[in-house]
Amino acid sequence: MDTFYGRTLTALLERGILDTGMRVLVCCGGWRDREALLACGFTDVTISNLDDRMEADAFAPYAWSYQDAEQLGFADDSFDFAITHSGLHHCRSPHRGLLELYRVARRGLLVFEPRDSALVRLGVRLDFGQEYEVAAVAGSALTHGGVRNGPIPNFVYRWTEREIEKTLASWDPLGRPRLHYFYALRVPEQRLSWMKNRLAAVAVRGLVPLLRLFTAVAPRQANNFAFCAEKVQVPRDLHPWLEAGPDGPRPSRAWLAARYSNVPPTP
Repeated sequence: MDTFYGRTLTALLERGILDTGMRVLVCCGGWRDREALLACGFTDVTISNLDDRMEADAFAPYAWSYQDAEQLGFADDSFDFAITHSGLHHCRSPHRGLLELYRVARRGLLVFEPRDSALVRLGVRLDFGQEYEVAAVAGSALTHGGVRNGPIPNFVYRWTEREIEKTLASWDPLGRPRLHYFYALRVPEQRLSWMKNRLAAVAVRGLVPLLRLFTAVAPRQANNFAFCAEKVQVPRDLHPWLEAGPDGPRPSRAWLAARYSNVPPTP
């Protein structure tokens, strides 16, 4: 099992944010997701992707569904939680993929993605990291592994915490989602094993102990992170300028009148 994946799931279970009985959707999913969720005891999981080579029972005991992460065929709040692991950067619009996860989840989402940092950008410039994910396509017979799981290598979109917060705030203006971040230095062992430039591969491996020490002190310089967003719950998480009304959230006349002279009186 992927240890970072497993540690993150375990931490969220211990905090009571996740529960193994939740109905879970995995987007851009695969065997890594199946193994991690099965090891943690999740029972009601649908793993989805754009891989037309899949059989219906490919991820048994879990269900499989052919789904486009940027346009999911599910109604709002169809699942308790939505998860994707290293999948959003394969979308043409990673932000749209993120918001689709948020839309179909009732309680929240969990996303694992590359993180944008000064150290990572330096690594890309030195060819220790990839700007476009060519290695995945090379390792998939030049037919899969790129944009929308096709043969064209995707740009590796890397996120920051602030970008996540702004994206979710734009989509859901009722309140602030409760966000939890987890960080990890993840060494691309498979890519290193495929590289013909063995000197570069050896150099990267030689730097790993130093990088682990550095990212232990400065975790936000790690090349990967996970973020969990608990969806806004009404009325618990409403902004102070909103209140719960009979037909849903509405502006709080009292809050606004205390701050602005142009608020009309109560009819």
